[in-house]
Amino acid sequence: MTEYSKYSFSGINVKKAVAIKFRKFSRQISVSHTQALEAMLHFFERNDLAPDDDLGIHNNRTNKRINAVIAILKNIEKHQTKPTAEILQSLLYETAIIEKEEDFDFGSPVLITENEELAFYKKQYKLIQEENMGFKNKMTKLLDQVNVEKRSFGKNYLKLNLDKIDFDNFRKSNNV
Repeated sequence: MTEYSKYSFSGINVKKAVAIKFRKFSRQISVSHTQALEAMLHFFERNDLAPDDDLGIHNNRTNKRINAVIAILKNIEKHQTKPTAEILQSLLYETAIIEKEEDFDFGSPVLITENEELAFYKKQYKLIQEENMGFKNKMTKLLDQVNVEKRSFGKNYLKLNLDKIDFDNFRKSNNV
């Protein structure tokens, strides 16, 4: 309340229905009725509008803005959209011609039974398991060649007891 005590107020007579409508509107847009009324006045002054204006039909400033937006959109359409559309159209046309010229014959599909398919996948699974076991055995043999070397100062380190030729053969055989 101390905020409002430094201002002097004036009363305005308004019809009761209009006052109720204004109070409801005022609560939606601001804290006080004074601030709501100031905001509305500022809006009308800033946009060069009067309450009885037809929002641009009779206002040259708004018509100029609308015409400027229309000009910008036409410019975008003329210089960006149409050329891009033409390029895409020509690309699609060329692709359609190429596809018509090349008729691919994939042949008739070979039908297999469920049992044949299951047998194929079982065989592939066994092959992958054998490869995995083989690689696991190779890695176990390699890790058996690793010893921990203890140092009196600093960190311990791992030493691979394998000569260079055997190590290169291991790398080549495992595609490393």
